[in-house]
Amino acid sequence: METQNSIVARAEELKLQANEAFKAHKYAQAIDLYSQAIDSNGENAVYWANRAFAHSKLEEYGSAIQDASKAIEIDPGYSKGYYRRGAAYLAMGKFKEALKDFQQVKRLCPNDPDASKKLKECEKAVMKLKFEEAIAVPESARHSVADSIDYDSIGTVPNSSSLPTQAAVASVAVATVAAVVVLVGTAAAAVVLMLLVCLGAYWWGYGGGLFSRSSDVDLDVEPQYSGARIEGDVVTLDFVKKMIEDFKSQKCLHKRYAFQIVLQTREMLRALPSLVDINVPHGKHFTVCGDVHGQFYDLLNIFELNGLPSEENPYLFNGDFVDRGSFSVEVILTLFAFKCMSPSAIYLARGNHESKSMNKIYGFEGEVRSKLSETFVELFAEVFCCLPLAHVINEKIFVVHGGLFSVDGVKLADIRSIDRFCEPPEEGLMCELLWSDPQPLPGRGPSKRGVGLSFGGDVTKKFLQENNLDLVVRSHEVKDEGYEIEHDGKLITVFSAPNYCDQMGNKGAFIRFEAPDMKPNIVTFSAVPHPDVKPMAYANNFLRMFS
Repeated sequence: METQNSIVARAEELKLQANEAFKAHKYAQAIDLYSQAIDSNGENAVYWANRAFAHSKLEEYGSAIQDASKAIEIDPGYSKGYYRRGAAYLAMGKFKEALKDFQQVKRLCPNDPDASKKLKECEKAVMKLKFEEAIAVPESARHSVADSIDYDSIGTVPNSSSLPTQAAVASVAVATVAAVVVLVGTAAAAVVLMLLVCLGAYWWGYGGGLFSRSSDVDLDVEPQYSGARIEGDVVTLDFVKKMIEDFKSQKCLHKRYAFQIVLQTREMLRALPSLVDINVPHGKHFTVCGDVHGQFYDLLNIFELNGLPSEENPYLFNGDFVDRGSFSVEVILTLFAFKCMSPSAIYLARGNHESKSMNKIYGFEGEVRSKLSETFVELFAEVFCCLPLAHVINEKIFVVHGGLFSVDGVKLADIRSIDRFCEPPEEGLMCELLWSDPQPLPGRGPSKRGVGLSFGGDVTKKFLQENNLDLVVRSHEVKDEGYEIEHDGKLITVFSAPNYCDQMGNKGAFIRFEAPDMKPNIVTFSAVPHPDVKPMAYANNFLRMFS
């Protein structure tokens, strides 16, 4: 019989093996080894905190919070428990909860400069959140950004009353603050300035300025512009090829054409139902791709391997086009351009990262501001709300980004009737379609991500039977081989971002279906080189600290 000392020693050995697996980016293996160490000695807070860190690397933030909370329960003075939980809360966009944990880290480690730095960044994030909440316009009072943009008029002389009026108001605001400084000091001036900014943001953004027809652009398409051009209203294959070549050389598309592509795509997506039916004729094929996550050069590699999208070579991209990878603008404009060129050549589904909350944290919002403009941030947010939630291919294959549901009896008609034109809610069918994951055990369990749920093979089988379907194809999870077949062959996960975030070492994959039998033919591929722009280059500062 093992002595207590030998049990403790065995647990330590397992922890050391787990640490080595973690260093090698083998996070699932590290989690398994930390779990074995916990089974041997569950009262060691370090094991729980380390496993929390590994869960975070796999974006399993719900599990990370649970493990970090257990570490804190075991040892309330263990600062890394609060640190790991705070980092997981940050990754989920729960800034206020994260702030409490980093404040506790600071109390426990008052002289730690790293703790001070992270606390400061978290405080800034919470302050920004409060400011945004203060100036937020009620949903009922918001105007559509898209409806206020006319790309045909881009480059015209600004409205004769718009900019001068705004400039005059800005001058008055500056003069007011200056007067307050003179009369009552800087503290009161700061309050006045905040009020003016709040009022100005409302008026400028929604009453008459920022999103008006001509204020976002400063020039016509300049004669010296040598990039891709759209002639008239038709996006052609030649244009798309030229745009791709420009993107490969890290050249920008003129905003006039970017507006046209995004607005035309919006009109097409708005007309679609929340569940789209796809028909693949006898003798034809169809390709399904998973997450791309801003990895533009790997997207081009898919096209090299499998051909460009066309009516004869159609694709479905199953969500998470953007975020994390630092070429998300290139990815989304390329996919949208193909949609404009030929609507039946490419189908697009919404993923959990096609949302404001994710884009604000994981880089797309910052990248759009850097490469395009603030107006495009709002425009993409609108268009993402138009993306369908799921597809059914030949009445047999159900394709969705995340997974299935917390209740039985969900029919395709229920999905088709979802009002999707909104930011994803935190519960309900739409949330679960975007966020849920399969689990090996039967039944249902809590989500390892902290959103949605985990569902077993019995849930998959029942859903398929009740809807006369054969297969679920979903994405949402990085897989070592780029795919994984689960639930007795009734569910396939496909992930198309190889060497995810330049560190996971995984392959990418896509699935080709040939009609009429529609058997999945899975093709895997490795990552290709890209320019030296790191993943998360445009993400928020506080998140880059933990990457």
